[in-house]
Amino acid sequence: MKAYKILLSLIIVLIGSPLLAQKSPKKEAEGEIEGVSVKIVYHSPSARGRTIMGELVPYDKVWRTGANNATTFEIDGDISIEGETLEAGRYGLFTIPGEDSWTIVFNSNADQWGAFNYDESDDVLRVEVSPDETSDFVESFNISVEGNGFRLEWENTSVFVSVSN
Repeated sequence: MKAYKILLSLIIVLIGSPLLAQKSPKKEAEGEIEGVSVKIVYHSPSARGRTIMGELVPYDKVWRTGANNATTFEIDGDISIEGETLEAGRYGLFTIPGEDSWTIVFNSNADQWGAFNYDESDDVLRVEVSPDETSDFVESFNISVEGNGFRLEWENTSVFVSVSN
């Protein structure tokens, strides 16, 4: 009986672990903007019937901008984000979502779990952007590098951040 319980537990762990790991899979958004390589690494949670903006992701509070580890933003050259200079490097990318405005935060501490140890004094740059509505429902959180910036999308919200060199 004891061997049966151990075997059953092992089967549950082996089958269940990959399924749990896929709830918020690790993703990368990469591209080049005006000659500067941009790489954003994040974990992509799904809505799964939940209300996201304002509930699962509360307004006016720092969000890790994804799931699991803090999202990272890496560039190999200096760039301008919404008109403000950001030097080449690797940063933690956090956001403070709001109904009418989002604060995009680049933090010097790129290696942290979630936003639990987020420290505002480590912020290198903060910019304000306006959210838009998506034309279609976005089930899984997505970040893309496109044209002259990068876009965050989830549920019915889209946020574009302008980047130039």
